[in-house]
Amino acid sequence: MSEAAPGFPYRLIATDLDGTLLRSDESVSLRTRDALAAATAAGASHIVVTGRGVPWTRHILDDLGYDGLAVCGQGAQVYDAGAHRLLTSVTLDRQLAGVALAKIEAEVGPLYLAASRDGLDGEVLVGPGYAVTETLPSTPFTDASDIWAAPLNKIYIQHPELSDDELAEAARQTAGGFVSVAMAGAGIVELLPLGLSKATGLSLAARRLGLKAADTIAFGDMPNDIPMFAWSARSVAMANAHQDLKAVADEVTTSNEEDGIAVVLERLLA
Repeated sequence: MSEAAPGFPYRLIATDLDGTLLRSDESVSLRTRDALAAATAAGASHIVVTGRGVPWTRHILDDLGYDGLAVCGQGAQVYDAGAHRLLTSVTLDRQLAGVALAKIEAEVGPLYLAASRDGLDGEVLVGPGYAVTETLPSTPFTDASDIWAAPLNKIYIQHPELSDDELAEAARQTAGGFVSVAMAGAGIVELLPLGLSKATGLSLAARRLGLKAADTIAFGDMPNDIPMFAWSARSVAMANAHQDLKAVADEVTTSNEEDGIAVVLERLLA
């Protein structure tokens, strides 16, 4: 392990947003803010690592006064929050994605679709039947060809009958050779560039800070955090986390509503 920050055993803290750093009202508690501030004052860096694309993340980071690097779009984007600048971005091969969708629909039937366009201001396009959180901005479409009109970071899929776990598994089984599949939250199953994960994005961001996996403690709540947990030296699942993530975590803390990140950071700082 690289030399730890004075007074804190890790040089990098990687936190997911939804269900982890954020409470259900999308706020960050004062206790958690204070614990992160104390850890960074002790020399650690904090990187937000989220499945949200930059357009769905930027307002939260701005509200936090966060000016560091953020990994967005499930690892596709490294964003400099202080400069409001996209440093790296990986886009989805639209031809491969089209093949993947066709294979999945041949297996499970018609899907409800949404898509996240690339860029700092990339729209999220939402098709008929797809349920999206009302507080997040999106643009409806009726013609499926609209999805393919501009570069994409990801495609979201929903099914009228299958559970998220069932849909994600069916997508992996039928199209795993064309795209990566992530389950990032309730109703959020995503098709990503093949090989992309939070771990790939986090490793890029960490390298820019001169940090490594051995320096890192990671917090998360959903199966899309599994690669990040595998990459990091220590992994902490929230009490509200998916069972698949709890199974691979080094420890389980309290929930996002009960300051689970702060509970661990305060202990490590002490």
